Amino acid sequence: MHGTIEGTREDLHERAASLPLEQFDPGHPELFRTDAFWPYFDRLRREDPVHYCKDSMFGPYWSVTRYNDIMEIETNHSVFSSASSLGGITIRDIDPDLRRESFIAMDPPRHAAQRKTVAPMFTPTHLDELALNIRNRSAECLDNLPKGEEFDWVDRVSIELTTQMLAVLFDFPWEDRRKLTRWSDVATTIPGSGGLVTTEDQRQAELMECATYFSRLWKERIAQPPRSDLLSMLAHGAATRDMDAKNFLGNLILLIVGGNDTTRNTMSGSIYALSQHPEQYRKLRENPALLDSFVPEVIRWQTPLAHMRRTALADFEFRGKQIKKGDKVVMWYVSGNRDEEVIERPYEFIIDRARPRTHLSFGFGIHRCVGLRLAELQLKIIWEEILKRFDHIDVLGEPKRVYSSFVKGYETLPVRIAA
Repeated sequence: MHGTIEGTREDLHERAASLPLEQFDPGHPELFRTDAFWPYFDRLRREDPVHYCKDSMFGPYWSVTRYNDIMEIETNHSVFSSASSLGGITIRDIDPDLRRESFIAMDPPRHAAQRKTVAPMFTPTHLDELALNIRNRSAECLDNLPKGEEFDWVDRVSIELTTQMLAVLFDFPWEDRRKLTRWSDVATTIPGSGGLVTTEDQRQAELMECATYFSRLWKERIAQPPRSDLLSMLAHGAATRDMDAKNFLGNLILLIVGGNDTTRNTMSGSIYALSQHPEQYRKLRENPALLDSFVPEVIRWQTPLAHMRRTALADFEFRGKQIKKGDKVVMWYVSGNRDEEVIERPYEFIIDRARPRTHLSFGFGIHRCVGLRLAELQLKIIWEEILKRFDHIDVLGEPKRVYSSFVKGYETLPVRIAA
């Protein structure tokens, strides 16, 4: 499947049943753009759970597709590295000269010190302070939505609220907040694929614009006493105040993408999931207390980041397969979150699951998402406010999905709120 994949979702589904396993390239972005990847991973979990693809647009790579196997790889830091110098955390290799360290693309012990610098942002006390801000902004956003006419939920709600939240977290100039959205999208896009940027040079130029803008803010923070925004924490933190330019931009992009893409796409995914499961929507309206289990179920069902990648530091035998030193190993969260051996009826969206937090969407172990509680809080509050206001939000068509096997997201989602 290397190169161009063409055909409808149905055609690609059929191919998954007939294609020899050695020709499987489950990481091709077109499978994700067309939402056609599910049967490929179903088959791999059944027939070849640790699978080698020798030829793809991203080069050769291993796919780890079962829940427990993913957890095992994720926690074995002595063999499987996240280091940006070896390729980092995504299936796509970045030119070595353009690689930028961030704490998610670092191994112990350096990882912990940088991560610890921003952790105070996500303590229960600080989240309680943020909750009021989130509620006020959610209410204002929802009150300004048009009634009785079609609009794009992604732009009007998901992007707007997550971008506002990022601006608050960074204490970023409010009038420029959509720059954060743009930089997040540019950071994860494949040049030439969706029209966002046409070349890698253009992508890098925009990321340097991000670095320049934040450098100016950094100088302001350094000159001021420590405050409780992310940039001030980095500027004054012992492990981060002397970061080189690449590490600085690497951590910025990590925090922007982490705070933007994941929550944004889960917010859109929640509307789409309920449109596909109207009986669950009815259940939620009748019993809003189910939000506590609804939120983690949405995060599992959506899986906003489809994978994380590691690089083997040594030859290693895993489930009977010989992984070689230097091999790229991709942990498919999107597959682990549909593993029937761990999650009962995994393809169903069940808002009152007994164990809704059994999922891999936030990763596992030391690299587990540092902002996961904030992501859950944002999702819970927006839905509390939705349920107060609207009896129903109708999805009017299929979403337009992102051309990416890393960010599993939506570009647009047409909806209407009854007048």
